[in-house]
Amino acid sequence: MTVLANANLILPDRVMRGALHLDGDHIAAITEGDAVPAGAIDCGGDHVSPGLIELHTDNLERHMQPRPGVDWPHAAAILAHDGELASVGITTVFDALRVGSIVSGSGSYYGPYALKLAEEINALAAAHETRISHFIHLRAEICSETMEEELAAFGDDHRVRLVSLMDHTPGYRQFRDLGKLKEYEQGKYGMSDAQFDAHVERLTAIRDRHGAAHEKAAVRLARAMGAVMASHDDTTRAHVEESARHGIGLAEFPTTLEAAEACHAHGILTIMGGPNLIRGGSHSGNVAAETLARRGLLDIMSSDYIPSSLMLSAVRLAAIWDDIPRAFATVTATPAAATGLDDRGRIAQGLRADLVRISGLDGTPRIRGVWCRGRQVG
Repeated sequence: MTVLANANLILPDRVMRGALHLDGDHIAAITEGDAVPAGAIDCGGDHVSPGLIELHTDNLERHMQPRPGVDWPHAAAILAHDGELASVGITTVFDALRVGSIVSGSGSYYGPYALKLAEEINALAAAHETRISHFIHLRAEICSETMEEELAAFGDDHRVRLVSLMDHTPGYRQFRDLGKLKEYEQGKYGMSDAQFDAHVERLTAIRDRHGAAHEKAAVRLARAMGAVMASHDDTTRAHVEESARHGIGLAEFPTTLEAAEACHAHGILTIMGGPNLIRGGSHSGNVAAETLARRGLLDIMSSDYIPSSLMLSAVRLAAIWDDIPRAFATVTATPAAATGLDDRGRIAQGLRADLVRISGLDGTPRIRGVWCRGRQVG
């Protein structure tokens, strides 16, 4: 049995000095006080939180393609990604993989990859090669040519637990400001003005041809596989009302205060990105995560493209709200409940021993230990 003693335990409703007694992969007991039994790990007053739960990250893509045109061996990339997440306190991740490609014409933007990669992730997890728990999050790209057939290829054994409906058509949602989109595309890909104009024209035409059918197919297929559904980059009240009609319960990165308010009116949980919160605003010029937090409109945090931002976000929210349990719920209990993972996300007897030991909670947090299913992984 492993005992983490003399710790400030972040419980669902309070912070309590005490000890956690781990038996195998679960929490066997919680005791109060600062005693350190023989053989226990003395946490010295460090905080211990549930393991962090990440619902939307494309961090794996950075490991697979560390530079443009470089395709790194996938197993090595997956394991490096897995180890990085463990090192920053994430013990459950929904790896976000895009379904929906553009394959016609010259200079195709991207091709299908999600099915093979999901199978590679699941194979490594099944062989107990990963440190943390992995689920699949499929990002169904409405503005594409192949979304329906790519999504339909997934079955019950692929561990798809979340499907988000995404529409990156220029002028829509995240990049409704074409000036911001142009700045982004030219900065990332070095497009000329003429190339950018052609890019916008091409994607708009694809959206006109396939968008409505893809949206219906994504909802139908997500329901068939029993996945939780999320919207992405809601901008208007109409977007949110459409999500509510589809039975969507999560809204990833609403771009306006109007959309976030509409989400809460419809009982849809809002997810915001850690980089937005830590940087003090969105790189796309969208609504600031802190604005939503201060208005009571923020429910779940995601690290998005910077894994370490998830723990930083919990600490930042704890300062904004002056409430450590509420802040940590945005990265533990609430994402767990939203995706039906009732065996984790809280420190409670009988739940999985997914835990993080943290020092410096009043400033820059430092991870002192990470346990997944009772095994120390970081």
